[in-house]
Amino acid sequence: MGSRTLNKLSAAQVAKLKVPGRHADGGGLYLFVDDSGRRRWIFMYTRAGKRTELGLGSARDLSLAKARAEATALRALLASGGDPKAERAKDESVPTFGESADAYVEAMRPSWRNAKHAAQWTMTLTKYAQPIRAKPVDEIVTKDVLKVLQPLWQRTPETAERLRGRIENVLDAAKARGHRSGENPARWRGHLDQLLPKRQRLSRGHHKALAYEELPAFFADLLGRDAVAARALEFLILTAARSGEVLGAQADEVDLEKKVWTIPAARMKAGREHRVPLSPRAIEIVEAMEALGRGPHLFPGPKPKGPLSSNAMAMLLRRMESDVTVHGFRSTFRDWASETTGFSHEVCEMALAHTIANKAEAAYRRGDLFDKRRKLMEAWAGYCASSGKGKVAQLKATRQA
Repeated sequence: MGSRTLNKLSAAQVAKLKVPGRHADGGGLYLFVDDSGRRRWIFMYTRAGKRTELGLGSARDLSLAKARAEATALRALLASGGDPKAERAKDESVPTFGESADAYVEAMRPSWRNAKHAAQWTMTLTKYAQPIRAKPVDEIVTKDVLKVLQPLWQRTPETAERLRGRIENVLDAAKARGHRSGENPARWRGHLDQLLPKRQRLSRGHHKALAYEELPAFFADLLGRDAVAARALEFLILTAARSGEVLGAQADEVDLEKKVWTIPAARMKAGREHRVPLSPRAIEIVEAMEALGRGPHLFPGPKPKGPLSSNAMAMLLRRMESDVTVHGFRSTFRDWASETTGFSHEVCEMALAHTIANKAEAAYRRGDLFDKRRKLMEAWAGYCASSGKGKVAQLKATRQA
């Protein structure tokens, strides 16, 4: 093999390369950059007519010089009639999918926002992926992934999609460690999307929502209930916030003069601070709760200085004989905004604090469309209060019949 075919890359090029695909250094050594920007070294070789890809490790941990040294050793092994993949198997036993999944969770745990997020990863990769946990990670194929996903795909689509993504990440990490090669059998685009029905974008999973046409009557009924849980649920509806954001709300997060509630990044799903414009009725709720003087939490619980229970709003819904979930009111808001208003998609999504999926769009989006969101939330508050006592009486009479 001539020297001209080796050492095509420089250290500077390796540091800057971001274009997805394989970038050859020569002699079977490649720097592979995936679509998400992750970079790893791979060694490609042909033996007995079969082409094999062998992972050498992450480019973050393995320098160009070390990658070349390892590739040189592998070429020497091939020249002597050896099989690099077989030799590696002797030196390092291939872990099971379960072992790989557990190792991935532990490795990523410091980068996740809280213990709950890690617990969710552990639960899905333990409970739902149980059928493949004992199988060597290099033997996981498409039919194994389908065996895990198909029972969940129609019943709980959001859970199934999260599980698919987590399996994909575990298998990618196993490949980067050299424990498997080839395409990822859990990849969606161009693979599983040809085998599983596409999930509807507006699927709400298990979060059953109230039809927006029924909300004004429900809201009027809620206004007539005198409890901290009722005010918390009313505030949640008016702000289209998540339950954890509302239950953790503190009085000093609200600027009454500017009518803004600023939720700190630590309590946001996306990990970024979020400003919520407050309608006049939302401000009234804040003032009423502050007047109770029962601790730092805006919606206090029975314990001194403690927040309202996470089950309080769900229990209130049961007492109201409403077969919906607390989280479902975000869907109610989104459907109302889409179907009855002229506010743009971006304004509605930002009102829900959704992350912008398009990375290019996210890079150019500097503001949070706050003034437009204020108009949207004021329109929403007006719609919530548009029922009238007659509809409430009719609703109660229907329940008593």
